[in-house]
Amino acid sequence: MRRHSLQDRAEYILARGLEGAIARLPAGAAERVGSAIGAMVRAPLGIRRDTVVQNLRRAFPDADPDWIDRTVRETYRHLGREVVSMVRLSRLRPDEVIALTDVPSWDEFQEALAEGKGGLVVTGHYGNWEVAAAAVAARGVPIHAIVKPQRNRLVDTMVQEARARLGIGTISMRKAPRRVPRVLHRGGVVGIVADQDARARGIWVPFFGIPASTFRGPAQFALSLDAAVFASIARRLPDGHYRVEGTRIPLVRTGDAEEDERRLMAALAAHLEGEIRKDPGQYFWFHKRWKTAPPKEL
Repeated sequence: MRRHSLQDRAEYILARGLEGAIARLPAGAAERVGSAIGAMVRAPLGIRRDTVVQNLRRAFPDADPDWIDRTVRETYRHLGREVVSMVRLSRLRPDEVIALTDVPSWDEFQEALAEGKGGLVVTGHYGNWEVAAAAVAARGVPIHAIVKPQRNRLVDTMVQEARARLGIGTISMRKAPRRVPRVLHRGGVVGIVADQDARARGIWVPFFGIPASTFRGPAQFALSLDAAVFASIARRLPDGHYRVEGTRIPLVRTGDAEEDERRLMAALAAHLEGEIRKDPGQYFWFHKRWKTAPPKEL
């Protein structure tokens, strides 16, 4: 059995303590605490600030410095609010999750699942991606999310327990090639956050006009299993509720598997980009989306 380090135990104790404290706060106070945490992460801690600024400048090259500065501030405030929101979310009953979320495309989603080939809910690090999965589960449709385990296994277990309380199953990235087809063959739903750098093995698609290495898994699963694909986001509204939107992306088969995968992932990236442009401060600009340099021909 793997032994946990002192650092792992300390992080776990801190996380549990914060979870308990945040869960007891009224909604308004919790939101203010989250905003304050985000502001502190920006300054004085300055965590990932250079990455956030660089990403915004690349995505919005014509933006003036004042707009960049305002969006950086909102990005950090949003991060803090959503961390607090996810802690509180796991304590909600299904009816409370339903009251918190509006899903205008729910009927279309159910019609797609009635085809019997399963569904892929493909999202990005925008708004609150955990809310998107919780909104599906609360409405009586089991969903499995593909996840990357946390380095700290104690904290990872804590996070998985929170998802389980919401009715969200999890599939580790390593086991996805075997488990995702089983879920889809049963007509189930799989949630995928698909906007991270996939390094040299990824497929290249435009994201804010810049070639970005992208995991091709969603396209491979959809095209090989004929599963319905919904580009989805959960946008936080000013009153603290969420609008969970899903747009079905048609599958196109040209006979060229590589090109079919590229087209589908490009469509998903374009949809996500369009949603981000509506409110850039809700995107997770902290990760290095364009970390891998594209081939010279791109």
